[in-house]
Amino acid sequence: MTGTAPVPFTADDYKARMDRAARQAADAGLAGLLVAPGPDLVWLTGYAPPAVTERLTLLVLAAGREPVLVVPTLEAPDAEKATGAPALALRDWTDGKDPYVLTAALLDAQGRFGVSDNAWALHLLGLQTTLPGTSYVSLTEALPMLRAVKDAAELERLAAAGAAADAAFEEIRNVRFSGRRESEVAADLAALLRRFGHSQVDFTIVASGPNGANPHHEAGDRRIERGDMVVLDFGGLRDGYGSDTSRTVHVGEPTEEERRVHDLVREAQEAGFRAVRPGAACQDVDRAARAVIADAGYGEYFIHRTGHGIGVTTHEPPYMIEGEEQPLVPGMCFSVEPGVYLPGRFGVRIEDIVTVTEDGGRRLNDTERGMVTVD
Repeated sequence: MTGTAPVPFTADDYKARMDRAARQAADAGLAGLLVAPGPDLVWLTGYAPPAVTERLTLLVLAAGREPVLVVPTLEAPDAEKATGAPALALRDWTDGKDPYVLTAALLDAQGRFGVSDNAWALHLLGLQTTLPGTSYVSLTEALPMLRAVKDAAELERLAAAGAAADAAFEEIRNVRFSGRRESEVAADLAALLRRFGHSQVDFTIVASGPNGANPHHEAGDRRIERGDMVVLDFGGLRDGYGSDTSRTVHVGEPTEEERRVHDLVREAQEAGFRAVRPGAACQDVDRAARAVIADAGYGEYFIHRTGHGIGVTTHEPPYMIEGEEQPLVPGMCFSVEPGVYLPGRFGVRIEDIVTVTEDGGRRLNDTERGMVTVD
């Protein structure tokens, strides 16, 4: 079961995104945006180069000007097929020519530009050499909320990705854990995500027993034993949008302490979710979840932020962390994932993706958050 295909994005959708990005850049005092291959380029144009190489590919956006995509000539036919191509101009360059001279003609020679975070230093330095009067700032710093507020079509894709991850959890809780390696269960999770429609699996954390105290543990050769708490954290991309959910299961019956810690994290996760509402600051979500854990005496064992944004990547702004005063806006999507990690013993994390609604929040994951036992 993979579900129905989503409504495709159109050239008009991509034009609206490019126009909005150019306006936001101007409002931020920038001369424009320079977008290299990666998630920003896909989101803005629908174009993903067949391979990311040393040849310059760059989208140039500036308010009041037609968007221009600079591409190597040998990749121009692929770029022309992108859904967003009718909304921009293509400028191709051949091997042996200087792509930075071509690009420089499109830029304000004294301008300050936002640059996508994954742009190669090779290309940025090439532009600086050609236009020494220009300066640059990362998109995450200049326009952190560029992709943060999702439209209805994006929310539909995120909801479908969340439902697919939930379906994977419902299946994995029925497989045998005891006596198997973490890597084997992780492979099962990856296969389930693909069965339920994911084209890309980004991570399948299976952290058993003491490994659960490491939030980013890589599934390894440890054999899962009866009596282990097991943190499961998994996600990837379905129809171009991300899933990310965590549940903590127990092999056999838990101890009273294990159940108490699990209940505490569930309460903290609920508190974080209830803090989601338009106008609240991102840090309010972190504070709400963290207060529950701190008040129970486990504050030092909650060692990461409460959440991160999600969209065409599984981690992106905004971040639910102390000091982030960005107000929540309807359409934002992010994780709420408090945890407690007891070194050398076990860990617990419970995570849902949540979207901000007009009057609160809506979970995009809805599997059992209470203690689940497995064999």
